[in-house]
Amino acid sequence: MDMDKIYRDTPIKKIPWNYETPPESLVELVNSGKIQPCNTIDLGCGTGSYSIYLATKGFKVTGIDISSSAISIARKKANEKGVDCLFHIKDIVDDLKDLDYVFDFAYDWELLHHLFPEKRQRYVENVYSLLNLKGKYLSVCFSEKDPSFGGQGKYRTTPLGTVLYFSSKSELETLFNTYFKIIELKTIEIRGKPVPHIVHYAFMERI
Repeated sequence: MDMDKIYRDTPIKKIPWNYETPPESLVELVNSGKIQPCNTIDLGCGTGSYSIYLATKGFKVTGIDISSSAISIARKKANEKGVDCLFHIKDIVDDLKDLDYVFDFAYDWELLHHLFPEKRQRYVENVYSLLNLKGKYLSVCFSEKDPSFGGQGKYRTTPLGTVLYFSSKSELETLFNTYFKIIELKTIEIRGKPVPHIVHYAFMERI
């Protein structure tokens, strides 16, 4: 699916994953001190709302997304708010070595379910290579128990035409365990348009 076409042709407020305010779980990590201001990468940053939120809290944030249209919006929003963020057009499963940064915190919010299993190993290797030793990583993706988009099967098609992969906890443990120490892996409910979603929340540390 052409993600850039979605950002070009769909009103921003109608894009299901796009919100101006940060998710509660990310806010809780910051407010609790589990993640303190540091060099951070927002993987699949979209229009940059969460990057901008973290920057206002003292984080040095780099956001990457495959959509040039989303990155253009993110840059404009950051400029309008007077917030210093870096935004780059990047495919998260490509070689990211040219970023030439090492980060203390990486996160993807509602991104991993856009990646099918055959691409996930490469993606996780990229996250690993971007993080410092003991750097923290947060990943949140749809659970196979979520009733959305038909509620059955691992692969489901959304009204936008995207095809998503719904994961089990055991799949995520297998995916992450080689590269990260899983600090917390739980199933939670998060906001959604038009209804909430059941997701797996994985908070980890690079080993």
